[in-house]
Amino acid sequence: MPSLRDQFPRALLGKHQLVTTVTFTAFFSLVFLLVSIPFSHNAWFNLGRSEAFWFTVVFYAIALAIVSFSKVVLYMLRGAENFTILHYVLWNIAEIVLIALIYSFFTIEGDNFGIIRLENMRFWRVFASALVYASISLGIPYVLAAQYFLIEDKDNTIRLMSYESVVSDAPIPPSEEKRITLFDNSGALKFVISPDNLFFIESDDNYIQVWYSDSLGEMKKYMLRCRLKTVEESFADSDLVRCHRKYIINIRKVRLLSSQREGYFIELESDSTPRIPVSKTYEQAVLARFNSRV
Repeated sequence: MPSLRDQFPRALLGKHQLVTTVTFTAFFSLVFLLVSIPFSHNAWFNLGRSEAFWFTVVFYAIALAIVSFSKVVLYMLRGAENFTILHYVLWNIAEIVLIALIYSFFTIEGDNFGIIRLENMRFWRVFASALVYASISLGIPYVLAAQYFLIEDKDNTIRLMSYESVVSDAPIPPSEEKRITLFDNSGALKFVISPDNLFFIESDDNYIQVWYSDSLGEMKKYMLRCRLKTVEESFADSDLVRCHRKYIINIRKVRLLSSQREGYFIELESDSTPRIPVSKTYEQAVLARFNSRV
């Protein structure tokens, strides 16, 4: 059972996921509000020819703009290491409260100007009702979208397996038994690399780039759809070590671990590879692995 303090799944913060969430939420909330209008004493929405029509259009456009802008900011924050499930929940609650306040303002001010007239008007009564409706119209599609994309991510995540589990009509040489193998989402073997040739793995949104040397010693990279977290978990007991939110390095290939003013940096054996930073989150784990090899 995940904790609210766990890091929020980055699979839900991709561009496709956020755009789809906003689109689904816009459709769901519109249908829900139209269906619920007859059951509310504080609702003035109307899509027909009435004096409230333009108020409805303006309010809906503002609410959609708020949700869209919020998701754009979330996309920009997708790489933050300390963005937890609790932060995401509070973020969505803030959206709901803000939209409920705007609805209440529209309702109270509209009545004062004679545009919208509702009987027995009280701000907190209107706000409480708006909060309930906003929670349903936004909360339900958010939860449904999150569940869908988590299932999709689980199905599409490339499986990292041991080579001996691959079905083959030829015996596997002992020298190849410990190779790192990558499978696509259909189970087909796509990439096999010896730990002696793997340098580091870099995260690129929902993809990873595997940096390795070929048979001629030239540095190459191979891109495939996978989360860095999957690699970290699959090879927890190997020489692959997570040192940054964007990097996993092969500890065999480390030439130098240096301490700078900005923190620790790793230099690999190949001059064509960049200097890789060690973030504060993984600093102690990296140092422990180096000390254990001394």
